[in-house]
Amino acid sequence: MRSQLLAARAAALFASDLPAGSRPSAEVVETAITRAVRYNGGTRGCVAALAAAYGDYPETACARMRWARSVVKTTYERSDTAEMALAA
Repeated sequence: MRSQLLAARAAALFASDLPAGSRPSAEVVETAITRAVRYNGGTRGCVAALAAAYGDYPETACARMRWARSVVKTTYERSDTAEMALAA
């Protein structure tokens, strides 16, 4: 479940208008993901945008996806760790 959520968030961030290479705050990441999901009609639409980018621009899509996964992992691992500490 966790890996599916990571993948869905990364696809949405990939489909967002944030520039690759940026290091946005957690609030900016969440806003960008929410907007991308709404704009693309859900997470499936974000995955479709990702697939289209790989077909049209494979040389930049790979780097953008690495960036998106890194940002999502960093952002949400911090959140998950903090929540687990509070729950204990």
